[in-house]
Amino acid sequence: MEKRPVILVVMDGIGLSDKTLGNAVKMAYKPTLDMLWETCPHTELRAHGLAVGLPTDGDMGNSEVGHNAIGCGQIYSQGAKLVNENIESGELFQSKTWKELVEGAKDGHAMHFIGLLSDGNVHSHIKHLEALIKEAKAEGVKKVRVHILLDGRDVPETSALTYVDEIENFMNGLNDADFDARIASGGGRMQITMDRYEANWPMVEEGWNIHVHGKGRQFANATEAIETYRNETGVVDQDLPGFVIAENGQPVGLIEDGDSVILFNFRGDRAQEICRAFDEGEEFDKFDRGNKPDVNFAGMLQYDADLNIPKRYLTEPPKIKYTLTEQLVKEGINEYAISETQKFGHVTYFWNGNRSEKFSEDLETYVQVDSDVIPFEQRPWMKSAEITDKLIEAIESGKYQFLRTNYPNGDMVGHTGNLEATIIGVEAVDLALGRILKAVEKVNGILLVTADHGNADEMYDKPKEGEKVHKAKTSHTLNKVPFIVYGADVKLKHDDDMGLSDIAATVCQLLNVKPNENWRPSIIEEMK
Repeated sequence: MEKRPVILVVMDGIGLSDKTLGNAVKMAYKPTLDMLWETCPHTELRAHGLAVGLPTDGDMGNSEVGHNAIGCGQIYSQGAKLVNENIESGELFQSKTWKELVEGAKDGHAMHFIGLLSDGNVHSHIKHLEALIKEAKAEGVKKVRVHILLDGRDVPETSALTYVDEIENFMNGLNDADFDARIASGGGRMQITMDRYEANWPMVEEGWNIHVHGKGRQFANATEAIETYRNETGVVDQDLPGFVIAENGQPVGLIEDGDSVILFNFRGDRAQEICRAFDEGEEFDKFDRGNKPDVNFAGMLQYDADLNIPKRYLTEPPKIKYTLTEQLVKEGINEYAISETQKFGHVTYFWNGNRSEKFSEDLETYVQVDSDVIPFEQRPWMKSAEITDKLIEAIESGKYQFLRTNYPNGDMVGHTGNLEATIIGVEAVDLALGRILKAVEKVNGILLVTADHGNADEMYDKPKEGEKVHKAKTSHTLNKVPFIVYGADVKLKHDDDMGLSDIAATVCQLLNVKPNENWRPSIIEEMK
């Protein structure tokens, strides 16, 4: 059988929906994608909930679990589900790290929690925070301070007060003469603390100064801060400036020597940089941390095992074995992975089962295109052209049998809530696909087109009863994603339970490589 290169394109955040209103995918001019869907073998895949290892089918997928699933051909308990299991079993509270942090927070010290305050279940869950606070009290901690990052991205864009009310009512129910828990600082997730892939270290610095040193605009409570900023700026939750809760001009929750600090986010991409600020010594050079407190720090999970970020963590990450890359390396297949900074980790680290190191330096080539440091709605084409330039060069070189890329536009621009910009982002991806097709044809290759989850397919939240205005939707969707095969005469399955984890075996089948026995089956029903 002729060995033909296989190229996999992940259109990040471009899901399937029959709705037209607010559907940037349908509204976009995308002749290439439309042609592929109309003329090529295609099917639909699940990219959320149980299909990617999350607790329920009501849980939105995300790029991390999506690429884990594509890259390993299996369904692993992920993120929220993994933490849920460890909390419910009590395993988390039996860990050495938890015990050390609890002990460190006694004798006049405090236990601090930093993280995204919502039930979006993409980066964190408020119920995890509540469980940690409750257990801390039960084990003798006297003082708890919570540093909240406001969501409005994976949940409705102006829902912050709902979660503030919930956590404050919860803590007030625990507070007594021997226990004091309260919010100490906060700010929008896109303004402080939660940068990723080193795109904007000043964001992390701003969060550090607010959470650790109490340097920021002061308010009596979080509700006052949120309402004031909304009135003054008109921005949504994720973009609200940072704030510090103070009494008599003094911050109520400075992070000081001897305190314990837990980052309770379970997702890793936007957690790593603040972890480094806490964990690293004098070698840290990203910003001036000032008087860095000597604290006991841990993350909810280990966000990068190879880089040891963070050094301590509460929940063991899923042990992902039998990845597609590992299988292909055994067969001597040359691989090429490329994206821009925003999604580079997704086609490398997450793809390879939460592993930063390559399985083979000789057989794996990684290429990162630097992302622009600019709001995505201002440049919605992002680096699609530059990625495509390099990908075409790699395809036409003949060096690689399997090539993969991720175009972030549908997701990253979709998260802004800007419909017009997201339409342009989708169109940019389509332009890239058109160019890739020509290169694939030149080498007699096979092109696979899919997505890791939906986003751009629903840019409006459904109006509540009595509401006339459609609010911007910035979160992922629960919609299925496309799977298209170009350049191969195949018949695809159309089973409702097929998901992203079925892609690995499909790639192997097209490469004439035996799939791993632990994987889910191929999407291909018949090769003609």
